[in-house]
Amino acid sequence: MSSAVERFDDRARKAFDRVGQNEVYEYEILRHRVYTRFLHWMVALFFFLALFTGFGIYLPWLFRWFTPIFGGGPLSRAMHPWFGIGFVVFFGLQVLNWIQPMKWTEADSRWIRGLRNIVRGKEKRDPLETGFFNGGQKVQFWEIVAGSIVFVITGIILWAGARTFGRWPVAISYVLHDISAVIMLGGIFIHIYLSTIGEPGTFQAMIRGAVSEAWAWTFHPAWYREVTGRDPLQACEEARKRGQFSGK
Repeated sequence: MSSAVERFDDRARKAFDRVGQNEVYEYEILRHRVYTRFLHWMVALFFFLALFTGFGIYLPWLFRWFTPIFGGGPLSRAMHPWFGIGFVVFFGLQVLNWIQPMKWTEADSRWIRGLRNIVRGKEKRDPLETGFFNGGQKVQFWEIVAGSIVFVITGIILWAGARTFGRWPVAISYVLHDISAVIMLGGIFIHIYLSTIGEPGTFQAMIRGAVSEAWAWTFHPAWYREVTGRDPLQACEEARKRGQFSGK
């Protein structure tokens, strides 16, 4: 199974690289290839389409102004499950794409234990053992995996209705569906903050595919060492001496 997934992803990456670009300039490192960036934006697109149509369905008194964008209430209700399917399908492909680097390690557990210092700004760099993804990113990833499973199960029940599954399963599904959406929305807000203000330079990784070396040794030093073969602390010090980096 693992080798089949790897072959599928390898073919997909090569196919998308032929039609897209990976722009990498001096003192930059390629982080996300075209295929990964395509999946990321498709997941984001269908998530927000499902979210906005869902708002109009579950909170019409507050978000009724969303529904005209999708042709009115009945059409929004009809489109919502299809947008949800699009989200689950593309995120499922992203799971296959990221299953290896998202595996939990002891380094991730230590990252989580030191999260308070990172949030308070006491740690200017992530721990030297932080790889391609840190513990926080992996927590969010697996939270979305769990949320997607809940969406699929409850979505099928809600789509089929009480005549198929009964009144109580439908009622419980409404609650679980909404709770999962709220939790996932909260995580998305955190994700947007970290990819823009919280970790400057992250956003361009999903636009051009590349990040600066300074970003790499600051937030993912073990990954920087893996792809360059250089010590992140030494590289930081050398860049500071050349006047290319003024961080701590």
